[in-house]
Amino acid sequence: MKYVENIEQVAALQPDYMGFIFYEKSKRNFEGVIPKLSKSIKKTGVFVNEHLEIVSSFVQKHQLEAIQLHGDESVNYIIALKALFRERASGVITGLKNAAHANKDIEIIKVFGVKDHFDFDILKPYEEVVDFFLFDTKGKERGGNGVKFDWTLLKSYPYSKPFFLSGGIGLEDVDEVSSFLQGQESPTCFAIDVNSKFEIEPGIKNIEKLKALKKKI
Repeated sequence: MKYVENIEQVAALQPDYMGFIFYEKSKRNFEGVIPKLSKSIKKTGVFVNEHLEIVSSFVQKHQLEAIQLHGDESVNYIIALKALFRERASGVITGLKNAAHANKDIEIIKVFGVKDHFDFDILKPYEEVVDFFLFDTKGKERGGNGVKFDWTLLKSYPYSKPFFLSGGIGLEDVDEVSSFLQGQESPTCFAIDVNSKFEIEPGIKNIEKLKALKKKI
């Protein structure tokens, strides 16, 4: 999301998460003020190989409830980030004003790009330090490429850690998404992440398409 009026329109549809990209190279880079949202919507900051202190400062500034790591962040990076969150939650840095928010656990979603094949072994070290994985299509951009990958690869997903399914999902894919979910042996697909296929232009979502998606789901 990028623009206040559009954010408010999408928020009225009550998504579970709304993403705000804090990555200057992205055409969806967010630089504004997030309007007041329903408590049921988790404000999610998207970062790419960002400095720990900068991530933490954006979490504080925008009262984010989740972060999506879309770069090459290591397990040690995530451990250090969580330690920084705990430090700030102590109130030593945040002060009383933000202490209530700081005491909330920040959900961490780690993104992995998938194309023609995927080595699930690389996920194992991350299992204990993230809340969700997100599988997106590997492309020239860090997300928002508007292209699907071969979801059948996820039939070999060997872990119980829930994941988000992303990558070029459009209205025309809802039946395929349903079939994918019904074919899973365990309910590990926690959410679907939609973006470019519902845009009028980068950062502006088509409200009528999103309404149709919600109705179909």
